[in-house]
Amino acid sequence: MENIKVLLVDDHALLRQGIRSVVSLSGDIEVVGEAEDGVDAYEKVKSLGPDVVITDVKLPTMDGLELARRIRLNFPKAAVVVLTAYDDEEQLFNAIKVGAAAYCTKDVSGDDLMVIVRRVFQGEYLINESVLTKPKVASRVLKQFRDLSLVGQDVEPLFVPLSNREIEILDYIAKGNSNKQIARELKISDQTVKNHITSILRKLAVNDRTEAVVFALRRGWIKMD
Repeated sequence: MENIKVLLVDDHALLRQGIRSVVSLSGDIEVVGEAEDGVDAYEKVKSLGPDVVITDVKLPTMDGLELARRIRLNFPKAAVVVLTAYDDEEQLFNAIKVGAAAYCTKDVSGDDLMVIVRRVFQGEYLINESVLTKPKVASRVLKQFRDLSLVGQDVEPLFVPLSNREIEILDYIAKGNSNKQIARELKISDQTVKNHITSILRKLAVNDRTEAVVFALRRGWIKMD
């Protein structure tokens, strides 16, 4: 199995060096590039194709949140981990809006950061764990989802908060497959399918499978044949 490819983005060489040192001990993760500013980082995403981008919020030329937004729009397979010097609810909300997969403070341990990299590489959306501890942020996110579902596609869409597997399951649902059929096609258990659907409904703040499919179709995440 190939290593997880990581791009480090921070204007402090010492921090990049520290993360690189931790990565070198991981065995399954490798740093394929580094950047000191947002514009250079975006160019390196295009040329290096990293699986995960670890970026500071505050960067010269283009901040980390704008970098995350552009990566999610144009390179959706790359997961973005946002690092910040301090925990801030407004920053967290904006990280959610641009589609960051994880948001954590710079005092995160090296071991924990490597766990985060592995989990976001697998398609997990760890920023939810931050939201659960911030009720005000959670309510703002839900309001944005509801507003978008009312106005349709004229508004710039939010990030896609679903994992690749969840999008795949929604696609099967849209084509009329039952849970049992989906489980058989994907070679997973019925319960695993149910767990994914529960996660989809929670993330999209909708009540049932049909609403979830309509939501996803209107945003172009899935398409009907």
